[in-house]
Amino acid sequence: MASLTVHLLPPLLLQDRKTLFGTFPKLPVSYTGGRRNCAVFVKATGDSSESSTSLSIVKSVRNVWDKSDEDRVGLIGLGFAAIVALWTSTNLISVIDKLPIIPNVLEIIGILFSLWFIYRYLLFKPDREELFQIINKSLSQIFG
Repeated sequence: MASLTVHLLPPLLLQDRKTLFGTFPKLPVSYTGGRRNCAVFVKATGDSSESSTSLSIVKSVRNVWDKSDEDRVGLIGLGFAAIVALWTSTNLISVIDKLPIIPNVLEIIGILFSLWFIYRYLLFKPDREELFQIINKSLSQIFG
């Protein structure tokens, strides 16, 4: 059994509030003023079996780990190296982003490349067909 508690702030409870896209429908809860919050309780019932997503993922990883005949130290080292590479690349990108001129230059390069790609592959029908052929060829080389 799962339950969820939501606290709605008072501006969300205003009835017939006009916005750019129209008006909000009348909510069954009314707002009387002040700093009062309204709590909405939702309960969901169901079978609490071990076939839930998180448990099945853990079981499948455990099964693969038990059945692996490879060097487990090598697998642990490879996983650690992947985490370190991800952490290093994230920090490198944040350092580059803090430099004063580099982010603007990279943004301009990205915009120019996007415009070139649109002109080269998406604007005209023969070019779109060529792009689909390139994608299908690459997929057939990858998947066999």
